[in-house]
Amino acid sequence: QVQLVESGGGLVQAGGSRRLSCAASGRAFSSYAMGWYRQAPGKQRELVATITSGGGTNYADSVKGRFIISRDNAKNTVYLHMNSLKPDDTAVYYCHADVQLLGREYDYWGQGTQVTVST
Repeated sequence: QVQLVESGGGLVQAGGSRRLSCAASGRAFSSYAMGWYRQAPGKQRELVATITSGGGTNYADSVKGRFIISRDNAKNTVYLHMNSLKPDDTAVYYCHADVQLLGREYDYWGQGTQVTVST
């Protein structure tokens, strides 16, 4: 069982920056593929960014050049650095872990943290 706890959400003005953190439990964090997803009111949850155990990253087109995902394996934490925020970035942001164990894949989600971007 992997527990994920997000933090860092809040209200920010358009054009501003915010850093989200996701602390994970588990002894094998460095082997987890991690990601950030978001869900705006009335919309489906969508991928924002992912980072592999090896540090490879992938971003949604809507956040490329503005958001950066990173991880600190010593702290069991993944970050989402959000810059040049827009009102369209308003959503609940969820941390996700993709855990491979004994040939099986397990998905874990955090409880979410609200980010609201004001004009």
